[in-house]
Amino acid sequence: MTLTANIKFAHRLSLAPMLDWTDRDFRYLCRLISKHSLLYTEMITTGALLHGDHQRFLAHDEIEYPMALQLGGSDPAELAKCATLGAEAGYQEINLNVGCPSDRVQNGRFGACLMAEPMLVAECVTAMKQVVDIPITVKTRLGIDEQDGYEFVREFVDALYQVEVDAVILHARKAWLKGLSPKENRDIPPLEYDKVYQIKQEFADLHLDINGGIHSLEEAENHLQQVDGVMMGRALYHQPYILAEADKRIFNDDRLVPSQQEIVELMLPYIEMRMKEGRPLKSITRHMLGLFQGLPGARRWRRHLSENAHLPGAGIEVVRDALKLIG
Repeated sequence: MTLTANIKFAHRLSLAPMLDWTDRDFRYLCRLISKHSLLYTEMITTGALLHGDHQRFLAHDEIEYPMALQLGGSDPAELAKCATLGAEAGYQEINLNVGCPSDRVQNGRFGACLMAEPMLVAECVTAMKQVVDIPITVKTRLGIDEQDGYEFVREFVDALYQVEVDAVILHARKAWLKGLSPKENRDIPPLEYDKVYQIKQEFADLHLDINGGIHSLEEAENHLQQVDGVMMGRALYHQPYILAEADKRIFNDDRLVPSQQEIVELMLPYIEMRMKEGRPLKSITRHMLGLFQGLPGARRWRRHLSENAHLPGAGIEVVRDALKLIG
């Protein structure tokens, strides 16, 4: 199958899966700002879903759609079971992580180290496609360690293409599996956008998204001249209101977008609901610190939330008081 129409449209701009950042609270915030952008979960391992509380891991609000679940694993049968759980929970795409370079995921035999085993990754894709009727996609890199030539990534993508993967997201850097931390792997290996463009030219009918070092919608628009979609990560986390112009510029939707202040007001009922479920205020407001980036009072907003949201008994009045400091 290919990407469904609504998911293909949403792929024009997506929020990258980021561990400890793209949880359901941040996704809810992003959806209040952009109606159309595709939102990815944090990576969830097959072990966590199969041996832990999968309902808790997969919990979300329907407002977050369109949304994709990212899985970490390398066992085709386990991934198939997890893809089924994800589809049953309402996720509209399952994405396999073949890009994370950390030691922890290498020890679990998933993430970027799987680039060395393209046939296994293809088996994983096939196993998931056989049990669900939603798109199966792969997020990966341009190479690993010394295996960083164009032919290496071309052969890897071709293995996925042969099993009819529904989309590939290419982080335009290779990964060093030894010697660099995950953070260093996001910055030190050079960006090679031309290789991503070349893959798209060679696999013209494969849906291909680009990721890595993209900080603005202007940059995203430039990439969309060459590829099918753009994935942004840290830039959106640190300044989520970048998404305010996304619906118009990327998705051609002229809808009126709420102001930052209105976004905060819209978050308040959600915060109250989550706190009743036992979620600490600080765990939600940490995602909102960059909402007013560049505006008068932004520093006061961040400081008030940082200094007060963690205190015993802290509630939404902390957010309301912080909002008064803007302007």
